[in-house]
Amino acid sequence: KQILVLGLDGAGKTSILHSLATNHVKRSVAPTEGFNAICINTEESQMEFLEIGGSESLRSYWRMYLPKVLLLVYVVDSADHARLPVAKQLLHQLIQNNSTLPVVVLANKQDLEGAYCITDIHDALALSDIGDERKMFLIGTHVAEDGSEISSGMKDAKELIGQLVLESQ
Repeated sequence: KQILVLGLDGAGKTSILHSLATNHVKRSVAPTEGFNAICINTEESQMEFLEIGGSESLRSYWRMYLPKVLLLVYVVDSADHARLPVAKQLLHQLIQNNSTLPVVVLANKQDLEGAYCITDIHDALALSDIGDERKMFLIGTHVAEDGSEISSGMKDAKELIGQLVLESQ
């Protein structure tokens, strides 16, 4: 029942996971060195999220865990325009050999000035090239003030992930 959480370093994976787990915002500034696992219980199920750090040295592990998961959550930094081509390339490489794995792309940091909107992220990641056979979702998220409740986008993401996990069991 594992959900793999991937994305470039600095995209906000750890902050998103913490927010999904607690329904409150906690910004993480330290990069994940290696792996981070979090269990989230909902009324319907227990979901185990496995985050693998996004630094270049850790990306070789990404593919090893892919066959073992129900769902891929891919986090991109909407305001980091320069690295979107790298994020796109890595995403396409990851899923090219697994045509049925559902993918939820979280366009994070939507609250930052200069962040790409959802349609720009969709185009920058060439999501329309990925094919029609898989379930594919794109949700805009942000982790705002520490301690505040999570945004509606984060609530939507949590609901969607829970639904996909139920469907894939």
